[in-house]
Amino acid sequence: MAEFAQMTPSRASIAPGGPARPALLARWLFVIAGLILFMVAVGGVTRLTESGLSITEWKPVTGAIPPLTEADWQAEFAAYKQSSQYALMNQGMTLAAFKQIYFWEYFHRLLGRLIGLAYAVPLVWFAARRAVPRGYGPRLIVLLLLGGAQGAVGWFMVRSGLTDRVNVEPAMLAAHLGMALILLAAVVWTACDFARLARTPHGGSARLKLAGAIPALLLFLQILLGALTAGLRAGYVANTWPLMNDHLVPEGITWWGSFWMTLTSDPFLVHFLHRWWAWVAAGAIIWMAGWLHRTGSTGLAYALLAITLAQIMLGIATVITGVALVLAVAHQLVGALLLGVAVMGAHRLGTPRAA
Repeated sequence: MAEFAQMTPSRASIAPGGPARPALLARWLFVIAGLILFMVAVGGVTRLTESGLSITEWKPVTGAIPPLTEADWQAEFAAYKQSSQYALMNQGMTLAAFKQIYFWEYFHRLLGRLIGLAYAVPLVWFAARRAVPRGYGPRLIVLLLLGGAQGAVGWFMVRSGLTDRVNVEPAMLAAHLGMALILLAAVVWTACDFARLARTPHGGSARLKLAGAIPALLLFLQILLGALTAGLRAGYVANTWPLMNDHLVPEGITWWGSFWMTLTSDPFLVHFLHRWWAWVAAGAIIWMAGWLHRTGSTGLAYALLAITLAQIMLGIATVITGVALVLAVAHQLVGALLLGVAVMGAHRLGTPRAA
């Protein structure tokens, strides 16, 4: 995030000339950010319904066409039957049940393709119309490449679960979500750049400062811990709060030979860390909200506080309901939303005050 923020053009280069349309670009990128949030929610449903391994091939173009005939469905089902998930967990699954899990994985991938088109096609149009302010073209291309890399990481994640496992590797799941969050943060930051450029063409560029960077980073790590919690099914090891099965530090933590192996393999440890790191991240967000309030951005400060409270309540409810589907998906979605708003707050704190 820090390196990306440094790509912001200098004050002299961002002054729009000719037909540059920063306000339109800002609205476009905020729509893309909204689509990414929707993608995160659909990804949560895909994971919770154990649907992610139902499509065993990656066909970026032809894969957009779903099975259309009974023979097509039988071929897809036969390919799935070769996976470890089917052999170890879903023996005897009917074709009708397979179609249900196939839908969520297909929809997840289709949405990724649609987001790619919603980004690439307008980008070409904006470039052709010379609507992109000077200096921002390379950054917009980097965002496009990040989106493509996210799709590739998603396939590597799926492939990690096709043999000798009934689910994807937790570390790969965390990497996949982490890439989505990085892309979301970069899109939101750039949208905020364009929005500011539309208001004050000569007002100077936003810079990432510690008051914004630290809370955003701590929150990013918290969401990654949530991805590991999901990948290890660690949410199911305790359904009590604030204690875990009547213990502050839960029984059952096993050392796997190294901290990294333990972190990516032990559900009790990951669940414990996700619970308590949440308060570190929440404290940092409250600190950021205080800075925003002092600088006059009261609306953004209150939004951060409200979303943080909602996220904490959703996390607790997810635990005590035994990971109810709707609550778990809402928890993942609101976490990503909180990060997006935190990036907006970091941008606001890094923006020079108008003369």
